[in-house]
Amino acid sequence: MKIRFNLRSSAVLLVCGLTAASLTSGALAADMPKRKSGLWEISTRMEGMPSMGPMQQCIDQNTDNLMQQRAEKNKSDCSVMDIKPQGNKVSIHSVCKMEGSTATTDAVFTGAFDSAYKGDMLTRFSPPMHGMSESKMAFDAKWLGPCKPGQKPGDMVMPNMKGMNMNEMMNDPKIQEMMKQQR
Repeated sequence: MKIRFNLRSSAVLLVCGLTAASLTSGALAADMPKRKSGLWEISTRMEGMPSMGPMQQCIDQNTDNLMQQRAEKNKSDCSVMDIKPQGNKVSIHSVCKMEGSTATTDAVFTGAFDSAYKGDMLTRFSPPMHGMSESKMAFDAKWLGPCKPGQKPGDMVMPNMKGMNMNEMMNDPKIQEMMKQQR
């Protein structure tokens, strides 16, 4: 299936991807060690979309706690949240409501959250969401070292975009309202 991407659909897919990733990382946070504090580089690839390039995020334990709290709030929209840790591998299966669609996600993450990890996530939408019936994403994350001077936890730098602070964004009433509308 071919999908035409414009700025609006790219933004919707980015938000959907971040929502799915936050649900998944929140679930992981409950069963895995938190990421090591410092600067992380995260590359995300979504099938059918051009790569945005790697983003960097300055995190601390509060950043991971905030992601976990966000996932806990969204858990009520999920009828299934099955997490199976096995050594350095975690498999996740979830079924959640999102924007009038049921999103069924299967994800596998491998690695160590104190240095580097990889993940693959397949989400199927029924009925299709914004003309999309499935989304395939891959993640590669690695710890780079301490945050750069002037950065604070939650600061995120994305290629070709103005920097933002994820902690502040997740607490912004406008963003919270947008996330509610996606359900």
